[in-house]
Parts: sequence; structure tokens; C-alpha cells
Amino acid sequence: MSSTLVLHHLNVSRSFRVLWLLEELGLKYEIKNYTRTPELAAPPELKNAHPLGKAPVLQDGDITLTESGAIVEYLIHKYGPQFQCPEEHYVDNLYFTHLAESTLGPTGSSKLIWQILPGRVPFFIRPIISAVGQRLIGLRLDPELTTLADLIEKQLTKSTSEFLVAEHLTSADFMIFWCIAFFEERMPTGSVGPKTKEYIQRMQERPAFKSAVEKGGPFK
Repeated sequence: MSSTLVLHHLNVSRSFRVLWLLEELGLKYEIKNYTRTPELAAPPELKNAHPLGKAPVLQDGDITLTESGAIVEYLIHKYGPQFQCPEEHYVDNLYFTHLAESTLGPTGSSKLIWQILPGRVPFFIRPIISAVGQRLIGLRLDPELTTLADLIEKQLTKSTSEFLVAEHLTSADFMIFWCIAFFEERMPTGSVGPKTKEYIQRMQERPAFKSAVEKGGPFK
């Protein structure tokens, strides 16, 4: 299948979702890889693809899209009928697709920021920043992450297949997988359940997933 698709992909970022989906779809596409700066930021040349300077950026002819969730839904709508969610699972798929970036992603990112921030500030205020961060993590972020992990574990327990909501991959899998797998090692101890751990491992064993890693590098 011919395609005008171009993916601007940043290593160790949410754009892995799109790369994995493209591999699952078997589409012809061009990948332009970008590497994070020593400060872990996106390189400035990404602004040539989109003014925000963030990945992923997907170009499909005259269409340019950012935001991994929007891109995943666009690709499935246009190119992936096999990944569209059956009506009986529509609500669960809708919920978990948007839970990824509305709650789970921001909460995990907040914890990550507070964990690395003390090493990025002048030494004389590090104890203060560290103390504030640890208190915020303990009182707010870790309890919310534990609740989210339990929510995903219960959904996987309820699922009658190897996937999150349906009998095949859907947008919820592409969106939730990256969050729960990327933040797995930073989740509160014991919060990631056995079904979730099996799910993370199972997705990584898919041929398309392995191909995405070969083309775009590790996802975390």
C-alpha cells in the first residue's frame, strides 16, 4: 500500500504509540528520528515539523497532526478498521483511550518531574525542593497512581481476551500501554498487578512492537 505518511518520532516518548500502531497496520511510511538533548528535551529542529516542537508529529499528505491520542484515533479511523472497537466495548474503549493522557500520563509525569527536579536546581535549595516533592508524591501522586493501577488491573481481569477492552487491539491498548509500561518502575511498590505485568510483557512480544523498537529505539 502506497502512503504519504511521515512520522516525526522522538526517542523515549509518547510517539512510540504511533510508531507501534503504524507497524501493526503494515502501512508504508517514512520515519524521521529525533534524539533528546542532554536535558532530556526535544531538539529544536522538531519545530520545523510543527510549531510546538513536540513529538509525535504525523504528516499525511496535506494533513499535519500532533498529540498521540489524536493521531492514534485518526490512523485507526482512516487506515485501521481491524482496530476499531465493537459497539459493545465502545464506552470502555473511549474511557481508557482518554484516561491515558487526561489522568494517568499527567500524574506519572508529575511524579517523574518531582523526582528529577532536585538534581536540576542549585544545591542550596535542593533539600527544600526534595522535601516538597516527597511530600507531594506521598500525599497526592502515589495514592492516585495506586488507584489508577488498580483500575487497569480490574479492567484486564474483566477482559475476556489478551487485550484491554476488546478481542483485538484498539486505541485503548495503544494509549494505555505506553503509560503503564513507561511508568511501571515509578509506580508505588506493589501497585502494578499480575494481570497488568503479563499484559505489558505480552504486548512487547508482538512482532510489530519489536519492529517499532528496531526502527525508533526503546520506548522507555
